[in-house]
Amino acid sequence: MKTIVIKIGGSTLGEHDTTLEDIVALQKKGMCPVVVHGGGRKITEWLDALGVATTFKDGLRVTDERSLEVVVGVLCGIVNKELVSAINKLGGKAVGLSGFDGGMIDAEIVDEELGYVGEVKKVDAAPIRAVIDAGYIPVIAPGGLSGKHMLNVNADSVAGEVAVALKADKMIFLTDVEGVKDKSGTLFTTLHKEEMASLLDHSIISGGMIPKMYACIRSLLAVDEAMVIDGRQEHALMRALAGKKTGTVIK
Repeated sequence: MKTIVIKIGGSTLGEHDTTLEDIVALQKKGMCPVVVHGGGRKITEWLDALGVATTFKDGLRVTDERSLEVVVGVLCGIVNKELVSAINKLGGKAVGLSGFDGGMIDAEIVDEELGYVGEVKKVDAAPIRAVIDAGYIPVIAPGGLSGKHMLNVNADSVAGEVAVALKADKMIFLTDVEGVKDKSGTLFTTLHKEEMASLLDHSIISGGMIPKMYACIRSLLAVDEAMVIDGRQEHALMRALAGKKTGTVIK
């Protein structure tokens, strides 16, 4: 059974989005989609409504104790359940998980300036496998535990590490841009991991694309190639899996 890790962000899911339809179709074809989701836009909306300032560093949200409560509540309690409900309504079978469940994601703080933000040390794939073996699509909210403390963990990083832990066949990032572009706005249709250091050092890749690229490189320990595609396009996921040229392929 082919395992496909699919990272989706709230910004790619609109009224006419077909991503969840594609995910259900994959399950019905006997494939094993594993969904990792973000929810940055909704988190920011809630933080703004509560009067909590938001700042970012290298594409990662600086997270104090108050922000952490909102991050966990929105990701695990709202976005995750909305996605699970939508997949089930479309005829799929989905179960929601988070990086905290079963101690799935062991994380550690690596930059004190980011506050309660962690990097993944280890993924225990057992909870994910249990859901898959029961015939359900795992829908995973990011987050991790450092001892007894919850940490905000970037969803792109979680997706890359989950792909490695599951020895996935495919890693696909759905974004709200066409793919990875250079400073002039020209799309990279193919990138090789050996090129990444130079692109990052020269800030050709910047902002929210930085954690995606690191996650892509990490996922290459399991998959032959990772893809960054525009999830706003109709049936973008199915088109990518069918070999249609779309977005950026990282090898």
